[in-house]
Amino acid sequence: MSASAPPSAAAIRRADRFLTVRLALRELRGGLRGFYVFIACMALGAMAIAGVGSFARSISDGLAREGRVILGGDLAFTLIHREASESERGFIAAHGDVSAVATMRAMARTTDGRSALVELKAVDRDYPLYRAVATDPAGPLDRLLARRGDDFGAVVDPALLARFDLKPGARLTVGGASIVLNAVMRSEPDKLAGGISFGPRLMISEDALRATGLLQPGSLVRWHYRLRLPGGAAGEAAMQQVKAAAERQLPQAGWDIRTRTSASPALERNIERFTQYLTLVGLTALLVGGVGVANSVKHYLDGKRAVIATMKSLGATGARVFTVYLTEVLILACVGTTIGLAVGAALPFAIAAVLGPIIPLPIAPALHPGELVLALLYGLLAATAFVLWPLGRAHDVPVSALFRDDVAPERRAPRQRYVVATVLAVLILSALAIAGAYDRKIAAIFIAAAAAVFVVLRLVAAAVMLVARRVPRPRSTVLRLAVANIHRPGALTPTVVLSLGLGLALLVTVLEIDFNLRRQFTAALPEKAPSFFFLDVQAADAPRFDAFVHGEAPKATLERVPMLRGRIVSAHGVRAEDLKAPPSVQWVLQSDRGITYGDEVPAGSRVVEGHWWAPDYDGPPLVSFEKKIADGLGLTLGDAVVVNVLGRDVTARIANMRALDWQSLGINFVLVFSPNTFRGAPHTHIATLTYPGGGTLGEEAALLKAVEDAFPAVTAVRVKDALDAVGSLVTNLVLAVRGASAVTLLAAVLVLGGALAAGHRHRVYDAVILKTLGATRRQLIAAYALEYLLIGTATALFGVAAGSVAAWRVVVDVMTLPFVWLAAPASAAALGALAVTVVFGLFGTFTALGRKPAPVLRNL
Repeated sequence: MSASAPPSAAAIRRADRFLTVRLALRELRGGLRGFYVFIACMALGAMAIAGVGSFARSISDGLAREGRVILGGDLAFTLIHREASESERGFIAAHGDVSAVATMRAMARTTDGRSALVELKAVDRDYPLYRAVATDPAGPLDRLLARRGDDFGAVVDPALLARFDLKPGARLTVGGASIVLNAVMRSEPDKLAGGISFGPRLMISEDALRATGLLQPGSLVRWHYRLRLPGGAAGEAAMQQVKAAAERQLPQAGWDIRTRTSASPALERNIERFTQYLTLVGLTALLVGGVGVANSVKHYLDGKRAVIATMKSLGATGARVFTVYLTEVLILACVGTTIGLAVGAALPFAIAAVLGPIIPLPIAPALHPGELVLALLYGLLAATAFVLWPLGRAHDVPVSALFRDDVAPERRAPRQRYVVATVLAVLILSALAIAGAYDRKIAAIFIAAAAAVFVVLRLVAAAVMLVARRVPRPRSTVLRLAVANIHRPGALTPTVVLSLGLGLALLVTVLEIDFNLRRQFTAALPEKAPSFFFLDVQAADAPRFDAFVHGEAPKATLERVPMLRGRIVSAHGVRAEDLKAPPSVQWVLQSDRGITYGDEVPAGSRVVEGHWWAPDYDGPPLVSFEKKIADGLGLTLGDAVVVNVLGRDVTARIANMRALDWQSLGINFVLVFSPNTFRGAPHTHIATLTYPGGGTLGEEAALLKAVEDAFPAVTAVRVKDALDAVGSLVTNLVLAVRGASAVTLLAAVLVLGGALAAGHRHRVYDAVILKTLGATRRQLIAAYALEYLLIGTATALFGVAAGSVAAWRVVVDVMTLPFVWLAAPASAAALGALAVTVVFGLFGTFTALGRKPAPVLRNL
């Protein structure tokens, strides 16, 4: 028989090409033992990122789809203080169908004298241009709002009926008009465009609003003119043409123009910011899970020493070993990530089905391939970054050293190529996180902080081991064994410190932020905080209003200042929309702001730069700017600022900068003008009333009723009620933060459990040897419990400190609120972390103590 021909070089290369994959798949035939924590961590991180991204896109798509419904038209032109002039109204009407809506806050009173703040909304006969208002009982809106005799109809938010314990058909008084509540409002198509509400909605007709007498010169009323373009000309280009024409033909109108693609810019910005925060929380879960990934790979390779030694003895190179196990790890990473992607992709559908009716946002659930691919990249990059180091260590380790690792693990860094590859994977992951962030500065700070925390935790672990190594030898056998376990070769200290420290630091951060927010909005008001804000005090009535309030509350302090609303048009020659302002001050440029004028520095302010103008100043307009906001906008003394007020552009130069006490809850304005700037301009006044030591509920109720009877056009806002409204919103946000953070905490628990379980094999050997030498079961349990308690205590101290510092910076720098460190939640978190560490550790210890010595000794 003739000998077969040797395989060609090409055939050898083809076989070699698939050998790595075949070996990796063959390794996986033995099951996933040791990789369950790996897969769970990958799934949790991918689920968090994919779920947050998909849900945010679903909301964004919903807002885009419902843009014209939310806005009330294809375009909306909003004016403050005044109605559109004949020429302005004519311009809008020339481009399509128009509906006018007026919104303001007012006081509604029942027939028995009770009162409440309401969000008044007056509509014309063409409202709404898109969709319809759902009411109970159902009926045409114009009929429900129609006038019958001296009464005007209204549709009311059910919250107002509940507050007054009223039923449809009841009567209210708003200003000088009698209002009959004909129906309950079940849905309001353009509700989201209104922002935060401080009272329930009361919808009336435009005629009813005029009958109230609330429309006075300078009244704080917003007029919204919604435009519906003709069906064939409602595209984006057509909307931008109308907007550009309005700015060109009516440059001094001072209106805020929005299109349906930006129906609620503030809401969209908040969604983007919140999405970024939740994405960073998801990335944190992925990073915490990465520790579990690295632990799983390291301990999996420890269990494969014999296999690796056999492969090397048969001629496998270190690169081959590395490639086989990297392929195996990436296959498992894909499995875990795919599970997470499936759950994350289903999250918007689940939320829409379960919570859709109670979430006041339009959700358009769908599969978003871009978000899923991004989550996949995050997952694979994180897995690669964490596994390259432990896999790379096996490249140059000789077979003899791999076997010796059973007794004393050899600590060496991998080859330079693997170090570079690890660094490169981390840099790509960081660049991806920063590039996709809404606020790249915050994302960069997060990346830097995460890297610093990893380094510090490694240093903490090294310090704990060093201290354990240097302490005097204890006389107690149990304590001596516990201390030795902390610093011995192969000790669990680094992995426990890393996983427990990350989870506890995050938990303390969330708890401290949560409790500080709750304290801010539910605790007692500041000592000098006002009890009431009074809006729309007419200039002609101001002296009489002062005398009346002083007579009703002689011990209280009344502060009153003039107020207008204006919108910053430009600053130092740059248009407002072109100013590169940081997120912390962008709110000043968005929509209109309250402004005032005065001869003296306002109470609660102090001039920190420049000089205040003389009381009799009568030169060109000057303005005083809040210092931090001016710095954020890049403004300096002498810069020109253009503000549109009542349809007129007013140019003023910055004369000085002020520091404000925003936490006093008193009257504070970013912009204060010299008195001559608005001489003769129609405006109202705003006032605050402060009781010494705080007023009682009876005093406040009596004063509120007296002011409403004497000045029906004045709107009273109780500060406590306003804080409660904001507080309820913050509470909902905190709940969402808690839910997202729970994913990270779950990952931390999994990593901790996996780290302790991975050390089970070493615990078995230790237990068998020590029992053979005479140690009792009770001594071993006590030694192991003490070991976990010592490691956990050292880590808890770091976790509480790091979490408290992180919460402090977030509350002070991001939320601009005062921070108070609360020991109770931090201590509870630390004690809980200690308990989890000890319980998890002892759970594995009990199993190790139950092993028979003979089988273990035979294999040593």
